[in-house]
Amino acid sequence: MAHIDASVLLPNDRVEQMALDDELTQLHRGDRYADEGDTFEVDGVEFVVTSVDERTLGDLTDADARAEGSADLAAYRRRLEAVHDSFEWDDESPVVRHRFERRDDSA
Repeated sequence: MAHIDASVLLPNDRVEQMALDDELTQLHRGDRYADEGDTFEVDGVEFVVTSVDERTLGDLTDADARAEGSADLAAYRRRLEAVHDSFEWDDESPVVRHRFERRDDSA
């Protein structure tokens, strides 16, 4: 367990704000950026990483998309394509899911 800088896992201010607003409870990234039990802080609110697991883009569901702040998987895919210039969705592409939640005493 380590305390990591939020920017290591959450790539920008908008994503950090989504976590603060409880609109984002997990994030898929191309690599592992945290381990289960790691903590990070956003604007004085502490979060704990509850699980980290390897998947493929083809494993993602509408529920995953909603946990990342999108209405559904189609909207999530469009968002990734808009944010990453050279991104092309490939169901076989490996990704790492980082799930996290607020620490009970941070609410």
